[in-house]
Amino acid sequence: MPNTFRFFRLAAFAEAVSWTGLLIGMVFKYLVVENEIGVKIFGPIHGALFILYLVSVLLTRPVAGWSVRATLVGLIASIPPFGTLFFERWAAKKAADRTLEPAGV
Repeated sequence: MPNTFRFFRLAAFAEAVSWTGLLIGMVFKYLVVENEIGVKIFGPIHGALFILYLVSVLLTRPVAGWSVRATLVGLIASIPPFGTLFFERWAAKKAADRTLEPAGV
């Protein structure tokens, strides 16, 4: 689980950072200088990291033991800005709780 879960956590963080870059690029494009270079740079980066995050959720699901509902929430969390960070925090807490359970439970 550690490698798969680390991959998921990294993908969640990277997707959120790319959202930041894309939002800043959109502010500059539409409000500040009407230059779309930021969107041209961060748009494809965000798209690739968005897909990487979705794949990471699907790969982590069986390892982490997420329910179908939790997996759907994880996938939907990729849509609003920074939603992946909230889901990643929830998943990390659940993983920590799972490791603290006594054996045989």
